Amino acid sequence: MATLLGSESPCAGGKRRPCNSSIIAKFTASKITGQGFSRGTELPGGLLQERDKGAKWHGIPTLLQRLYESSHPNSDLSNAHSFLKVLSSQLSMEAMSFVTEDRKTAQESTFPNTYTFDLFGGVDLLVEILMRPTLTMQKKKKNLNDDLVKDCLSVLYNCCICTEGVTKSLAARDDFVLFLFTLMTNKKTFLQTATLIEDILGVKKEMIHLEGIPNLSGLVQSFDQQQLANFCRILSVTISEPDVGNDDKHTLLAKNAQQKCIASPSRAEVNQVTLLNIPGFIERLCKLATRKVSEATGANFLQELEDWYTWLDNALVLDALMQMATEEAEQSSTESSDESSLATSPLRHRLPQSMKIVHEIMYKVEVLYVLCVLLMGRQRNQVHKMLADFRLIPGLNNLFDKLIWRKYTATNHVVHGQNENCDCSPEISFKIQFLRLLQSFSDHHENKYLLLNSQELNELSAISMKANIPEVEALVNTDRSLVCDGKKGLLTRLLTVMKREPPDSSFRFWQARAVESFLRGATSYADQMFLLKRGLLEHILFCIIDSGCTSRDVLQSYFDLLGELMKFNIDAFKRFNKYVNTPEKFEAFMTQINSSLVDSNMLVRCIVLSLDRFESQTEDVKVVEVLSECCLLSYMARVESRLSFLFRLINIINVQTLTQENVSCLNTSLVILMLARRRAKLPFYLNALREKEYAEKYPGFLLNNFHNLLRFWQRHYLNKDKDSTCLENSSCIPFSYWKETVSVLLGADRTSLCAIASYIDEPFMDLDRDLLED
Repeated sequence: MATLLGSESPCAGGKRRPCNSSIIAKFTASKITGQGFSRGTELPGGLLQERDKGAKWHGIPTLLQRLYESSHPNSDLSNAHSFLKVLSSQLSMEAMSFVTEDRKTAQESTFPNTYTFDLFGGVDLLVEILMRPTLTMQKKKKNLNDDLVKDCLSVLYNCCICTEGVTKSLAARDDFVLFLFTLMTNKKTFLQTATLIEDILGVKKEMIHLEGIPNLSGLVQSFDQQQLANFCRILSVTISEPDVGNDDKHTLLAKNAQQKCIASPSRAEVNQVTLLNIPGFIERLCKLATRKVSEATGANFLQELEDWYTWLDNALVLDALMQMATEEAEQSSTESSDESSLATSPLRHRLPQSMKIVHEIMYKVEVLYVLCVLLMGRQRNQVHKMLADFRLIPGLNNLFDKLIWRKYTATNHVVHGQNENCDCSPEISFKIQFLRLLQSFSDHHENKYLLLNSQELNELSAISMKANIPEVEALVNTDRSLVCDGKKGLLTRLLTVMKREPPDSSFRFWQARAVESFLRGATSYADQMFLLKRGLLEHILFCIIDSGCTSRDVLQSYFDLLGELMKFNIDAFKRFNKYVNTPEKFEAFMTQINSSLVDSNMLVRCIVLSLDRFESQTEDVKVVEVLSECCLLSYMARVESRLSFLFRLINIINVQTLTQENVSCLNTSLVILMLARRRAKLPFYLNALREKEYAEKYPGFLLNNFHNLLRFWQRHYLNKDKDSTCLENSSCIPFSYWKETVSVLLGADRTSLCAIASYIDEPFMDLDRDLLED
């Protein structure tokens, strides 16, 4: 809100006039203390006019006074509206400059008119005018003119973006926030209302209860598809857990402590349930997400322009629009598509259609985000069933080539961060949100096979039959009427575009994550072979070894995908050895792995687990052959290699620095020790850790740290069913054996050869017993 900065306003001639300064200072103080003038309209009109020119108020206090006097109860408000229009024209120019000049920091010197409007009570007056019909005691309530409501909302929004504190002040008024939702029933004021609500909810300290919105179900059901898409922008704020920083970088200690303080279920989770209980809500979102551009209905081009302006946060969207039109013109002579007729007409005729395409894309971004959040919530299975029944995946598959990954955008190689909230073009946001949805849909769920078509499902069955292994139960139970149509399923289409991306494209990160999620869970030989037959392993190895890719995020996603693709699959290791066929290539591959174990440790875990299984299958001639020839398996078979990984995995983490991103290092070190324990070699490994400490002349530094890490592991995983299930599925080691091994390692008996404490000499023992205490 406006502050004492007003007392610094310069007077004409460069000198300060104590009277102006005194008026503003006293008025500002009254707003803070509640004593004295409650609003600027109470000041004498003559005084306001006398001081106006010197204070450079541009007549705003006088106009506010007239607005106040003409807006009393029972008046027709026509005069009030005329005064508001004059004020609106003065404030809208400042708001426009704010949008077009990279959103400068809101301050009085930059936006003096908006500042003055707020200082003299303009914001409070407009709120009062808007809410007046709800406060009257009369049975027959008089509704405000639609144009008056629109102008009030527009001025309030301009104040929010140009004057610091206005948005927070409005957000603190729960009655006003809930009242705004009632205005969304009027189609004529919907866009202005939605824009203001989105701004307010973005700064509100406490998330609102959706169930507190009067007749929410009826409100949502009254929306047309365009309004529903806009409403998703608001919903995204109400169903997402509050951002506590980068999730991967936030320490697990801090996150666990925070979860203890948060009531369960959270407000976001309650809001998700509220939405799912609205009849037809998910079905309509699926229709929005999968409709073709030609099916999008709009009133007329002028209405479309007005809607478009609502979406504009900066000039980036318009730039993208113009670029699309130019690209269409350039490629009209070489490409034919459903949109090819656009290229034969002048640019001015094609522009509206280009706008329509990007407009539809922006709608879909919001819809996909809401669906993605719901897929990751507690009601995941319910949401999954609804998305399957409403054929979301086949619908997206039909849009893939013509909208989601159109050919002419394949050359637009924008490298940017992996944050889904990044300030990037609509097309980039759409692609990333689409990939995040696929990742959430496939991750540890039997519905993942809906990403294939019937022919591809038959191929999986044939692979299982040829290998003489039973089909996966989820594959057998897949409803063929809900799978993808056409010659290719969605997963196959994704693999095709994945291979076309440049080495450092950030799309590679999300593409790899989406494909990896299809493989995650209990390892399926048929799933792996399906992807291996399409050259995925060779593509990944090319990216890691030969492409010159330097993005750590992309490399990590490819390491993780490679681990899932190769795990327990002897054919995959044979293919690996065929591609990595020189010492130079193998050295380059290992250099990438060793450059960051946080990024590559999941692949290391896969190799260790696979080697352990293959060594128990020596009756199989093919396994024996690959074991003897594969450079990667031979490298990991050496004890010194496994010990080297173990040393570094334990050394690069500690309890205070554990995050969702690096906790996998702890689990990989545990896998190495569990397999050693199975072969009665655990004492050998623990003694090797002790010898490493003495060689480094730092006794206790590895074992004390590992002991504390395992204590944290017990506290963290024994209370998380999902995490424990993931560990068991990914390693094929029963979780009971994980728990048992950790208990043995943490044993207090110093005579036990399998207890960490036995390998720490008394003077160097530093097992921090209070580290994890509440």
